[in-house]
Order: sequence, then C-alpha cells, then structure tokens
Amino acid sequence: MSLSGLQLPAVQSLASISVPFSRPQTPGIPTQFGYVGLGAMGAPIARNLCKKLQDAGPGHHDSLLVWNRTTAKSKKFVDDIGTGNARVASDVAQVARECDVVFTCLGTDEAVESVYLDMIAAIKDDSSKHRIFVDMSTIYPALAGNLDDLVSTVPHAHFVACPVVGPPAVAAKGEVLIIMSGNYRSKKEVAHLLVPGIGRKIVDLGEDIQKAHTYKLIANSMILGTLEILGEAYTLGEKSGIGGDNVHRLVQEIFPAPGMLAYSDKMNNDAFDGTKGFDIEGGIKDAQHIRRLTNECNSPMPFVDVAHQRLVTARAVYNSHKIQGKETWESLDWSGIVAGSRVAAGLEAFSSGKAGRAQVEVDDS
Repeated sequence: MSLSGLQLPAVQSLASISVPFSRPQTPGIPTQFGYVGLGAMGAPIARNLCKKLQDAGPGHHDSLLVWNRTTAKSKKFVDDIGTGNARVASDVAQVARECDVVFTCLGTDEAVESVYLDMIAAIKDDSSKHRIFVDMSTIYPALAGNLDDLVSTVPHAHFVACPVVGPPAVAAKGEVLIIMSGNYRSKKEVAHLLVPGIGRKIVDLGEDIQKAHTYKLIANSMILGTLEILGEAYTLGEKSGIGGDNVHRLVQEIFPAPGMLAYSDKMNNDAFDGTKGFDIEGGIKDAQHIRRLTNECNSPMPFVDVAHQRLVTARAVYNSHKIQGKETWESLDWSGIVAGSRVAAGLEAFSSGKAGRAQVEVDDS
C-alpha cells in the first residue's frame, strides 16, 4: 500500500502545544512548594498555585509556604486562602530549607539578587534534597545567568528562568503566557503544575538560561510601544477635537486585542491606579532594561527611548501632584505614560477633556 492510502493521525504543531514537556514520573513529584513575593503579580499567581495544589487532593503536597518582605501581605494572603492551604515562613531562609520547589516573583533586580543570596546561604551545605528554584520576575538576562551559577553551587539544586507575560488581571485569571529556559528536567517537573491553572501556555526556549528573560523584555518592548502609540493618539484626538471616546472606538474596531483594549480604556477614562495594574516604577525599570539590551545587541529601538522619557515625565508630574495633594492614587499605572504626551501638547497630565476643540486658522486670502 502506498503512503497516500494510509490514514495517518493528525500531527499537532508545536505552536499549538500548551505544555511542551511530557509528564514527569510520579516518584519525582515534589511535595513542598514555596512562593516568595506577594506583590501585584506574585499574589494572584500564588493564589492560583494554591488552588492547583488543592485540586491535587490531600496527601499529594503540603500547604504552600509563603514569604514577603512586608509580613502583613503574607498574613493577609494566608487569611484569604485559609491556614490549611498556606502558611507564613518566618524568613526566606526557611522557604529555601523546607521546600522542594521555590517560586520567586519580585519587583526589582536588586530584590531578586538579595533573596537568592539569602536562600542559597541558608542551604549551601545541605545536599539532603533535590531543589528547583523558579524565578518569575522580570529581570535583566545577565542576572539570570548569575543566579543560575549561584544556585548551581548547591548540590542537587537547579534554577529555572520563568518570567510571565500579562498584567495582574490576566494573572488572576490564570491566563498568563509562561516563558521558560534552563535545565530540561527541572522545567519538566514544574511545567504541568503551571499549565493549566497558572498560565495558558508555556514557551520553552531551551537550556540557555538567559533566553527566557530576553524574550520577556522583547515582549515588554511591544507592550511599551503600544502604550506610547496609544498615548500619542489619545493626545492628538483630544487636541483635534475628536475626543477620547472616538479614539477608543477606533481601537475597538481596528486593534481589538485584549491588552490594547484594556490600556486604551484606562487612558480614555483616566484610570491610572497602579494598585490595579502595573506600577510605573516597574515600567521605567523594564524600559531601562530594554534600552540596555538594545545597546548590548547593537539593535536600536528609538521608540523605547521616547517611551522611557514619557514614563519619567509622567512619574515626575505624578510625584509633584502628590506633594501638592492633588493625586488620590497610591501608585501610578504605567498607562499613565499618556501624561508625557499630554504635557508636551499643553494638556492636563492625568485629566482628559480640558482643552476643548483645537482652533484651526484658515487663510481666506
């Protein structure tokens, strides 16, 4: 029989596979998980991780061990989740000593480095168990390489770079895009715990530990570019008399991607509360990382330079308003980048609709 006469099973493309790893053998399943960092992204991810562990049933794991620099956040997290599902660690060293798998999600490179130095110092002579450290923060790729070297000094310990793409609202739904690089067996052990439930899909970039965080910065460069374009479009819409509602309608008609729509809605409604989104400090940090990466790779991204300045302008105006008692937000969302465009155009930074229709002079001669 010729091959053309055979009924072959459909082959699933790699792009459509949500978890690009086979399931690990049962004896290798860890039982104690830890989560370090309960901020805007860490808290919803840890909450979904708790739910995933609960679904596994009793006897398959211990309660999630959590730690945050602000102890009140850890206690509130446990109160919300339930003491049977999570417990507060006395310090980050306890997390390192007791856990088989430790997830970290912290706001700055400095915080990530400090936490890992403390954890590895606590277990440097302990070879009693196999440990996996999984970092979900957004850090500069070179730091991931340094962390991998540091973790590798501990016998039977491995590091996995695992940043996620998506805002806190998407993290709360368990729909972030998960990027992985590092030791293959370690990625395989945690992948099926993360999808579904924590993320919708895993992109595996191989064993080069720096690739995942490089990929994340590329992703954030796209989001940052989108924010800059939206900010300029909304400013022009206001100055020309088109208005924000019509600009938002245009986004809905032409660019109906979830992220685009969400940020467009924030700009249209002056909804810049950073506690419900991504704090502008994180946006400025990411922009600095992207600029450094483009410089090291000799690959210019001029729009990132502009966007970085818009973010800094927005932060400066916000801080000035706080001193004057004008702003009510605890922190500024990075969609507030629009303030940079508005101020440059002579408009109010965080309040649209102040200028009215632009006056256009007509030469009748």
